[in-house]
Amino acid sequence: MFEQKACPFCEAFNREIAPDYPESAAGRAAPLRHVDIWQSRTGGVESLDPAVFTPTFVLVENGREIGRLMGYPGRRYFYQEIEPLIARLGKPPATP
Repeated sequence: MFEQKACPFCEAFNREIAPDYPESAAGRAAPLRHVDIWQSRTGGVESLDPAVFTPTFVLVENGREIGRLMGYPGRRYFYQEIEPLIARLGKPPATP
């Protein structure tokens, strides 16, 4: 998760989802790592397109991006939006 201080959507995610995320099925499949966007826009993953907006959730497997969710859609829709990305884990990359 790319985030920054004073981002109201980041704060909402950290309040509403982050505390229970590690125990969720999504959290077990894709553990969350917080990255300050002002410290790094790629989170140390060389091949990653830089994050521009916060929050941006980027799912990475073996150094390649699987997908990303830009923004926080709120408690009601977060898992509905992130679960299709997590379902891509372990699958070969889509051909362009």
